[in-house]
Amino acid sequence: MSDVRVEGFTADRFGAVREVFANNLASGADLGASFCVTVAGETVVDLWGGHADEARTRPWERDTIVNVYSTTKTMTALTALLLSDRGELDFDAPVARYWPEFGASGKQGVKVSHLMSHSAGLSGWRETIAKEDLYDWEKVTSLLAAQEPFWEAGTAAGYHAVTQGYLVGEVVRRVTGKSLGTVFREEIAAPLGADFHIGLPASEDNRVADLVPPPPGAGISAIAADSLAANMANNPGIDVLATRTRAWRGAEIPAAGGTGNARSVAAVQSILANGGTIGGQTFLSEAGCRKALELQIEGNDLVLGIPVRYGLGFGLQGGLVPLPNSSCMYWGGYGGSLVIIDMESRSCLAYVMNRMEGTTSGDIRGFSLAMAAWQAMTS
Repeated sequence: MSDVRVEGFTADRFGAVREVFANNLASGADLGASFCVTVAGETVVDLWGGHADEARTRPWERDTIVNVYSTTKTMTALTALLLSDRGELDFDAPVARYWPEFGASGKQGVKVSHLMSHSAGLSGWRETIAKEDLYDWEKVTSLLAAQEPFWEAGTAAGYHAVTQGYLVGEVVRRVTGKSLGTVFREEIAAPLGADFHIGLPASEDNRVADLVPPPPGAGISAIAADSLAANMANNPGIDVLATRTRAWRGAEIPAAGGTGNARSVAAVQSILANGGTIGGQTFLSEAGCRKALELQIEGNDLVLGIPVRYGLGFGLQGGLVPLPNSSCMYWGGYGGSLVIIDMESRSCLAYVMNRMEGTTSGDIRGFSLAMAAWQAMTS
């Protein structure tokens, strides 16, 4: 395609990464995308290119941002890890210690760690809700506090695709008196100068790329095979075009509504990759970072139907996603966004895009870039 353009830079040994990125755009696998790699806090790859809209009228610029769906969960998890490291939040404590109403309907024993590891039995809402209810924090959190779990907490994993953000977010709000998006912005994004937002100001709308839905029959709703998966996918249904609205962008949806680019995702998650200190600023202790690697639950995910190993907010080595070592963890977003954090090599890799595939945990586009980056780092 003659109009494909790749901008940004790669350090000398990462030239192959640029080639993979360019090929993804040239083949049409990507419409617009960005990819970033940091090693020991230094940016060694920062690429962007393609188009921000399906009509190809807007180029993907250096400061283009996009909704990254569940990659947002890594920002929510990091916020909780920060509070834990400060002694303000105990992952082993019952949720009801911080959020008393949550103890209803047999949930007195549900721990904060269960929320972090998708094992709380609250993968969706029992009561039917509308898409617009996702913008009503009080309603959706109150419903979750009142309802009975779908399974006994801690006995199995089941992907809390949208609910996890409200659950962890409400705990954060009860602990700090501030919304999760506010704590994330004040304590993490702003000090780093990271262009990632959970609750995007209207002033930034002109920079947002349009997400392009996955092909018909390839989305989450189309592949929901059983009642738990169907509940997660269809109550409420997933409307990709909603991400183009002010209501979605402005709302705090901490499991799915974050907006940023690969540079900002890598900048934030480099905190964990580098033992809590980045750019001369210390956010967490090394031990506080490594808590994310503590295995909470493994086995077949009741919602996704795949083998998983979940730590505190992240997927760990040994699940379906190939990772190079046991100090590595990851998460991905619906459509293909991906972040991989390697505490051993102190590296972080992040990929975001606007042409979606029907996947919830990254796809070949992001992984091909990660493989090229890993090869460069070990050569």
